[in-house]
Amino acid sequence: MARPKGLPKTGGRQKGVPNRINRDLKEMILGALDQAGGVKYLVAQAHAKPQAFLALVGRVLPMTVASDPENPLLTGITVTLVQPEHPDP
Repeated sequence: MARPKGLPKTGGRQKGVPNRINRDLKEMILGALDQAGGVKYLVAQAHAKPQAFLALVGRVLPMTVASDPENPLLTGITVTLVQPEHPDP
């Protein structure tokens, strides 16, 4: 029987708890990284395969950047105008 409307959800997995397969897979990946050399291995991969390494970095960095209201994050854009070189006639 479905719960009546307006009642809060009860039961189930707690918010933020990964399922067992994801948790186990993450542990295996971290174990393999440790056996491969950890940070030294990642540095070597950054030099050998920068495209793949940057894809990894993009996946592990947070998607949003939060700013402290008392110390705001400032951004800026710099535009450089370059005159095209004309060959001498």
